[in-house]
Amino acid sequence: MQKDNRKKLGLLFGLVGVVCFSLTLPSTSVAVKYFGTTFVGLGRTVVAAILVTIVLIVRKEKLPTPRQFKSLLVVAAGAVLGFPLLTSWAMESLPVSHGAVVLALLPLATTGFAVFRAGEIPSFTFWFASITGSFAVIAYAFHLGFGGLYFADLALLAAVVILGLSYAEGGKLAQELGSWQVIAWAVIIGAPLFIIPVGMNLSADMLHVPLQAWISFFYLAIVSQFLAYVAWYSGMAMGGIARVSQIQYLQPFLMILFAAAFLGESISLFTIVIAVIVVLSVVLGKNASVSRRAPLPEKN
Repeated sequence: MQKDNRKKLGLLFGLVGVVCFSLTLPSTSVAVKYFGTTFVGLGRTVVAAILVTIVLIVRKEKLPTPRQFKSLLVVAAGAVLGFPLLTSWAMESLPVSHGAVVLALLPLATTGFAVFRAGEIPSFTFWFASITGSFAVIAYAFHLGFGGLYFADLALLAAVVILGLSYAEGGKLAQELGSWQVIAWAVIIGAPLFIIPVGMNLSADMLHVPLQAWISFFYLAIVSQFLAYVAWYSGMAMGGIARVSQIQYLQPFLMILFAAAFLGESISLFTIVIAVIVVLSVVLGKNASVSRRAPLPEKN
């Protein structure tokens, strides 16, 4: 019973993370119009690093081991560098609804990496639910006329792959290092590399940027780059990477909902129908079995 409660709590944390992440593309879309790709994509990490440094010092956290540091490099490459920078660049030319649909492939990528990196073995029912959810969002993409491939789409697809690996690696590492510690150390690793390019993009014109843009930027820095990851990695550590990753199928529709609420983008009846299919896929995947093979001993 305690194990079941832990899985349920993991799913709840995963849902909180997904809701927080769902505001990432709308916030990025607003921020890049005023600050540009480099400042938004990398500057959010610099701001987050100030926050996590204070937390790490106050809590007197131990340094990661060399083996953990290697995993943190993978997390940093995806969650701290690759995904923020690639999505910031893509959102300069694509609507949020377009980006949301492409990112809907993230759960499948996360599950695939969970098989290889975390030793999880999803059942046939799980894969059926996952693939059904993927086909649903792909059908949605073609319905919206996104059948053509743009350079920005390639950036988003690359973001999906690199973040899927980062999620799987971070979810595995969170079981031993701690959920918030994973993203905190990843941010610390990446931030020093970003200070110079971010500083070069500072300008006096930013003093006249609308409040909405600043709110969007600080949301990306504090919530999307840190707090949302705390909830997300906690969820994967408790509920399993593959199972919790299915909640991400809700993310594109939450993104579209937030885009409609804050950016004035429209919601069609077809969107609602596809959302229902996706929700059913999530429910089926959530209840499907996911076994785990015995881990191989790792060297420190």
